Amino acid sequence: MGKKLIITEKPSVAMEYAKILKINTKRQNGYLESDEYIITWCVGHLVTMSYPEKYDSSLKYWRIETLPFIPKTFKYEIISSVEEQFNIVKNLLTRNDVSCIYVGTDSGREGEYIYRLVDSMAGVTCKNKKRIWIDSQTEEAILNGIKDAKDLSEYDSISDAAYLRAKEDYLIGINFSRLLSLIYSDKILKFTEGKITSISIGRVMTCVLGLIVDREREIRNFVKTSYYKIQGSFGKKDVPLIADWKVTENSSMYNSNLLYNDSGFKKEEDAHFFIENLNKDNPKAMILDIKKKKQTENPPLLYNLAELQNECSKKFKISPDKTLEIVQELYEKKLVTYPRTDARVLSTAVAKEISKNLNGIAKGNKNEEISKMLEKMKQKNYSTNLIKTKYVNDSKITDHYAIIPTGHGYENYDKLPELQKNIFNLISKRFLCIFFPPAIFNKTAITIFLKNEIFTCNTKICIELGYLEFIKSDKKDESSKVENM
Repeated sequence: MGKKLIITEKPSVAMEYAKILKINTKRQNGYLESDEYIITWCVGHLVTMSYPEKYDSSLKYWRIETLPFIPKTFKYEIISSVEEQFNIVKNLLTRNDVSCIYVGTDSGREGEYIYRLVDSMAGVTCKNKKRIWIDSQTEEAILNGIKDAKDLSEYDSISDAAYLRAKEDYLIGINFSRLLSLIYSDKILKFTEGKITSISIGRVMTCVLGLIVDREREIRNFVKTSYYKIQGSFGKKDVPLIADWKVTENSSMYNSNLLYNDSGFKKEEDAHFFIENLNKDNPKAMILDIKKKKQTENPPLLYNLAELQNECSKKFKISPDKTLEIVQELYEKKLVTYPRTDARVLSTAVAKEISKNLNGIAKGNKNEEISKMLEKMKQKNYSTNLIKTKYVNDSKITDHYAIIPTGHGYENYDKLPELQKNIFNLISKRFLCIFFPPAIFNKTAITIFLKNEIFTCNTKICIELGYLEFIKSDKKDESSKVENM
């Protein structure tokens, strides 16, 4: 019987596979080997798309008449800086004693693309190829991933999507970078004083840059405009009820050109004149309507990568790339599930076994606030059945479910820098709060009538904290400004 070859994306992951499989391996140049297994790694991308000059040497020179460049068949080449590792992987893939190849690159479109390029360049044929698809780096997940590995062809659609995205990026980058650089080169040279002669265009980069430019223009062109709102103080002086004025069809100011909008005046003197008229003859205000209702606010959905990056940007002032780097490290240390996900919910299969995550957190947790959350869950006997909740939805999951703590890897926690700990605890708190009851608010809307004018007051008071005891709501509570009329 031949050997099993496992290909991972990093040396550290390869070491982890060897440890979890409990195999006695010998370290070779670029791989590990035992009697049954060979484990190697790709160190990220080993193969890339060739530049136009590899198709035709004349395309090295940028000319408008050679655009657009759209090859019928795309060429690929080995990245020179990692050529040695590619040759090692290629030799292992084509070894006669290797009967089964397990693809263990990251379980996503990019990880699929990394292996498929190597497979294609190495010319691997007549081998049994299986895909390890896992959501975390825990021992249980890796062992199940190997045991349940499906034929690589089951993931051809993900491979096709990865190839298509890469070709799209390539064609947009090559053609538009050359075209715009040729058209605007003279202006660029003047603007940069001869230091830069090209414009770099990318499918994502340029769109994001466009959004930034549009927003910056809005900021620069924004003109501050002061306007003057009217607020009334009603009831007792020591406990006033503050309400906002808003123009209505019965108002004396309806369609007036003195107004900036339906709740404020352009000029301060006009606002004061309006107030003086309202105060004439000691008018009496009348409450037209009081509406009371209870409002529940459920815990937010779980983190996907974009939501986590946004939250970390606000809380820790770090870039999206830094957040991804950190959460990838947490994933590799088995603390959280796969980070490159766009889902904010769990799958039904995961929800059915969520007690494993909770038990692992309870045993390994080292954060005081999370301990309090766990203790409250235990005291109140909160349900851990998520199946019929909004936090479980198979239809909203493509490759992976939301980012949650695995309940494993706590042996690595103490060695984490403070920022990594904070982000891990942020993920853990968001996960735990979905088992808590909603926050409950009393909302009151009061409508006051005074001389054909309408004032409104809205209050929102939290009467039961629920999950808000441990995490703050993203929503801003309604409030009224206090300013005597």
